[in-house]
Amino acid sequence: MLIHPGLWLIAGGLVMAFVHGRARQILTLLVPAVALWLVWQVGDGVFGHVRFLDYQLQFVRGDRLARIFATIFTLMTLVGGLFALGQRHRIEVPAAFVYAGSAVGAVFAGDLITLFLFWELMAVGSTLVIWAGGAGARKASMRYLMVHLFGGVVLMAGITGHLAGGGDITFTAMKPDSLPHWLILIGFLVNAGAPPFSAWLPDAYPQASWSGTVFLSAFTTKTAVYVLLRGFPGAEVLVFVGLYMAIYGIVYAILENDMRRILAYSIINQVGFMVTGIGIGTEMALNGAAAHAFAHIIYKALLLMSAGSVFYQTGKTKCTDLGGLFQSMPLTTVCGTIGALAISAFPLTSGFVTKSMIAQAAADQHLMTVWLLLAAASAGVFLHAGIKFPWFVFFQKDSGLRPKDPPASMRWAMVIFSAFCIGLGVYPEPLYAILPYAVDYVPYTGSHVVSQLQLLLFSGLAFFLLLGYLKRTLTITLDTDWFYRRAGLRIARALTTVVSGGLAAFYGGALAALTGLGQGIRRHYGPAGVLARTWLSGSMVLWVAILLLMYLIVFYIPT
Repeated sequence: MLIHPGLWLIAGGLVMAFVHGRARQILTLLVPAVALWLVWQVGDGVFGHVRFLDYQLQFVRGDRLARIFATIFTLMTLVGGLFALGQRHRIEVPAAFVYAGSAVGAVFAGDLITLFLFWELMAVGSTLVIWAGGAGARKASMRYLMVHLFGGVVLMAGITGHLAGGGDITFTAMKPDSLPHWLILIGFLVNAGAPPFSAWLPDAYPQASWSGTVFLSAFTTKTAVYVLLRGFPGAEVLVFVGLYMAIYGIVYAILENDMRRILAYSIINQVGFMVTGIGIGTEMALNGAAAHAFAHIIYKALLLMSAGSVFYQTGKTKCTDLGGLFQSMPLTTVCGTIGALAISAFPLTSGFVTKSMIAQAAADQHLMTVWLLLAAASAGVFLHAGIKFPWFVFFQKDSGLRPKDPPASMRWAMVIFSAFCIGLGVYPEPLYAILPYAVDYVPYTGSHVVSQLQLLLFSGLAFFLLLGYLKRTLTITLDTDWFYRRAGLRIARALTTVVSGGLAAFYGGALAALTGLGQGIRRHYGPAGVLARTWLSGSMVLWVAILLLMYLIVFYIPT
């Protein structure tokens, strides 16, 4: 292999920052298309050894797990670039390509140091994508960067401890059985949106532009899924973390009024399924996590493309401001509905043939509680993303808005990913063929199809029966980001007041002490001071005699 696909994307993004017009549009489509081809030129094994200090870095390591993630990342960059052809901000798309290239670089990294370098570059690229969303996104991008810098510091501390303890630099499977490995795991989970750091995702992603959110949905959390698959397969703690994420995302998505925040919380929910599969750790579960990550990137991008199209055409994101858009945006409605069905694991869609592998793995291991919670989470997904999002945005009340479908490039991007959602659902064998392990799973059995349709039917029935309670109002839901957005700010201000007062008191006391010292010195040694004024010779002789007498008395006192 002559060209690293991740570096190719990064270089393409840097070049795109200096061109515009037709040349930029050509690069937007050409660069990821070539990167996708380059991904499949990477064979199995390690390539691109680089010497760094006393370590031999493995810049490119190819295998089936790396290729499936690199494939969907470059495909996402290609279709996302098509969707963003009309984006006029000069920074966003180039930053998104640097972001995507860094994710591909992290996927192919064969050692911990190379992984960390691409990991941090990914944080920089994604921050710029959020920052490009406008004035309202600047603060969100700084909060986002703060969280991910913290995660990077924790990850670096873990890697340093791992190497200092004699660990191998090669990025292989490990167990959370020591402090360095726990720190590495925590660093990975921060990017996955795991508790208690989940709130950075719905805080930052919806602040990006109509196209920026599409890019953001694909890379950070799914790169975290990849490194968990590579680094901590079978870690039991991940089962509990994943189940928490799956339920947490549903609860907040149901409460949310902003359509893009609904889908942002849904990302956490879906990543929770993947993390649970990684924690189960069997070949079926790991295949399911990888396959679900692949399918999730496609249908989540499709959902956010439909939401981005509505935002692009109306300038509104609140469910309370929308409704009845199916009348004037039929293509966007159809594509958004396909994405909603796919995320709900409706039969003949991609979610049905991937998510069910994780549930089947739980059943195979006789993890009944896990299976039941995953089933409940699946029903919740249909409530908030399968029905709530399309219902409140495209149907329900007539908002009076009559926007048209978005420009051609945005429509084509949605159509392409809609075709993938249906194509993979109807014929999943090509996806199964590139999974890390051999697949012995048939999704379309009578019992599986019937049980899934029953689950979806009763979830839909519950939605419409409880519609009066689910209707959105202008509310604010508190999440853990409150601790660093509000409480943290108040604590910082209180500490500033206390510290400022303490410093002022210290400076005042020090100044008073120095002033008193100066006055004392002046009083004794100044021109009129006791020790500096002129003394008569007779007085000096008298004092010398007295001192000599005292010395003699002390000297001759018997000891």
